[in-house]
Amino acid sequence: MEPRPQPVRISSAPGRLEATVPQLESVRDAVGDIPALLALAQNIGQNAPRPGEGDTAHLWELLASVTAVDVAAGRVLEPHLDAIAILAQARPGAGTRATAGSWSEGPGPAPDAADGAWGVFAAEGAGLRLNATPDGAGRYVLSGSKPWCSLAAQLDGAVLTARLGAGNAGNPGTGARAAFAVNLHDPGVSCETPPWSSRGLREIPSGTVHFEDVRAVPVGGPGWYFGRPGFAWGGMGVAACWLGGAVAVARDFSFALEKAAEGGREPDQIALAHLGETDRIIASLTGYFARTAERIDRGQLSGSGAWSEALRVRGTTAAAVERIQTMVAQNLGPGPLAFNEPYGKRMADLSLYIRQHHAMRDDAQLGALTRIGDRSW
Repeated sequence: MEPRPQPVRISSAPGRLEATVPQLESVRDAVGDIPALLALAQNIGQNAPRPGEGDTAHLWELLASVTAVDVAAGRVLEPHLDAIAILAQARPGAGTRATAGSWSEGPGPAPDAADGAWGVFAAEGAGLRLNATPDGAGRYVLSGSKPWCSLAAQLDGAVLTARLGAGNAGNPGTGARAAFAVNLHDPGVSCETPPWSSRGLREIPSGTVHFEDVRAVPVGGPGWYFGRPGFAWGGMGVAACWLGGAVAVARDFSFALEKAAEGGREPDQIALAHLGETDRIIASLTGYFARTAERIDRGQLSGSGAWSEALRVRGTTAAAVERIQTMVAQNLGPGPLAFNEPYGKRMADLSLYIRQHHAMRDDAQLGALTRIGDRSW
């Protein structure tokens, strides 16, 4: 019988986390089934907290706990919850709701992601450009291509960024980027499904999506998407998923040591030292997430320092994940990677997922901000 999923605690009371176990059991039963995971993401999204609204730590616990069950499941859930938050941030106090399949004629309110499965596509690539042109009725028409659009063919809607003004791949122009909500079932949308050679995140290939005169609803104004505090908060939500993956790998390590001890092989000093370091890293990380969530909910990370803190959280978490993976792999050796499917999948999925962190380039960005005084020391 498969072990009962365990939530990842950041700061919530144990009883509250216990109430999430049935959802985590559903995630466990749906591993590898993307339509089922998308349905679960929609279900979780109906009641999940939004960042900055007083319960950010529990939002991150949900993301971490789902990812601890299966990294790919966390990779499905996170962008859906992020889209919900982005659309809510764009229309504070709005009571009118629209969905990807029911956008009316005319500009109307920004849609939300209450129904359907949503993604967030903000990456750009060399030689690719997505242009947004006003249609004269308060909406925009999208034309061009967008890279790194995970699961686009299976989603209903997406929040994406596009360039305003004239330009193309050969003549990019200087158009500012703005966010738009788009119906991915529009006939002008076509999704590439590229070969996916990686062992990691095989259920979630990311391809290029092409848009041909696709109507879209503006979400905020030019520059709003990247300038809002929620951009930094969403980046920390991704790091919460990485935290969940690290916790799962640490649990694999602890379980393996227990099984070996039951068979008469007690852990040596090196294994114990690595287990102790793993515990220390995770305790430090969860404490950091708890403090950061509290600062967000108190309104202390809504200004210019929000992105600096996001870079710190993401960099610290990515380094912790890599350190834990290295220690566990060195201790457990090649056997589990070769013959233990859940462990091998988790290690491969997590290794690819944390490459969303840009390593020293992100540290360089943080260093530039630190240099101009955006620091606490």
